[in-house]
Amino acid sequence: MSKSGDGYVRIFDTTLRDGEQSPGAAMTSARKLEVAGALSRLGVDVIEAGFPAASPDDLAAVRAIAEHVGRHPVEGRPSDEPPIVCGLARANPRDINLAWEAVSLAARPRIHTFIATSNLHMEHKLRMTRAQVLALVDESVAHARSLCDDVEFSPEDAGRSEPGFLHEVLAHAVRAGATTLNIPDTVGYTTPDEYGALIAGIVADVPGIATGDVVVSVHCHDDLGLATANALAGLRAGARQAEVTINGIGERAGNAALEEVVMILATRGAVIGLHTGIDTTQLAGTSRLVSAATGTPVQPNKAVVGANAFSHQSGIHQDGMLKHAGTYEIMRPESVGAMPTRLVLGKHSGRSALAARLAELGYAFDDTALDHVFARFKSLAERRKAMHDADLHALVRSMSAPANDVRREPEERA
Repeated sequence: MSKSGDGYVRIFDTTLRDGEQSPGAAMTSARKLEVAGALSRLGVDVIEAGFPAASPDDLAAVRAIAEHVGRHPVEGRPSDEPPIVCGLARANPRDINLAWEAVSLAARPRIHTFIATSNLHMEHKLRMTRAQVLALVDESVAHARSLCDDVEFSPEDAGRSEPGFLHEVLAHAVRAGATTLNIPDTVGYTTPDEYGALIAGIVADVPGIATGDVVVSVHCHDDLGLATANALAGLRAGARQAEVTINGIGERAGNAALEEVVMILATRGAVIGLHTGIDTTQLAGTSRLVSAATGTPVQPNKAVVGANAFSHQSGIHQDGMLKHAGTYEIMRPESVGAMPTRLVLGKHSGRSALAARLAELGYAFDDTALDHVFARFKSLAERRKAMHDADLHALVRSMSAPANDVRREPEERA
């Protein structure tokens, strides 16, 4: 898939940095390296491998990822280039130097530096004036650029920053050498129309973006359940990088989920006109790996990768699925590497789904006999969460076998 043109969206995965900040989700260095390899195979464009200044272990983990994942494409990666490996740094020389030390072994290193720009953060957290923040942006971005050709800058809490000052900060970052401007909705406060307008204003007003010299990135949190919607609004407004995490893990309520953003663009590509380089058939497997590595279960009803994402229990839905999968599935499970569609038999299931499953188990009934079996099935299903294959075998055995009940025997083998 082409990475050129206005329609390509870079996927910046921050599972190993922002995702690991999810309470209880810390990973060992070995696990981080394993996840980084999986992210590379998935096809992500950028791996934010960690925050090197946070601890010696984090620095070592980022360095190992830069060396072992960032120098050459891993087997199975849908690109002939390795991913960019990025390290996060606060806007000070020590953090930036440590980030460079950690990522410098990668073939395509990046330093990502940030400082808050909302009035609330500047007054109460930083205790700095606007002029002081602007001076620090100039110094920190210039220092990062003196070490690395690829520098990303983030104005923390951009979603609550005053737009005029935000644009001024971003213009300073571009002049100092930033190549990517990431716009974080740090506390998940904005709505899609607000965030889309924020990105559109930045694209229109900040120098270097219209010419293609600078890429605008979205980074959305899910405190109000709008992370994916906000990320999509930002992309449609002109951003061309999405910062996401596997399973949407991250601080507090988490981040925009990689699998959701990617599958929205894949499923609605004809309408949205954007695409990624992700191998979507690896999404489910990568989700399971991250869940195991972080000890964070995936909710069953999670979009795209949840256990129920391709499961159907309503009788009306099951009947439709038996006739045509497109009736109730907008994407096929194999397109994301999930297990095949499941028709879960329970009290809401209909006659068609029961007959289909019985046939798969080797039982054939005429209409009259099936009516009797179905009535007995519904009676039992009312008292259970689900009816499994063992329950169906027992159900058939418990009924006096009608004359027209034909149990198909396995074919003889040659």
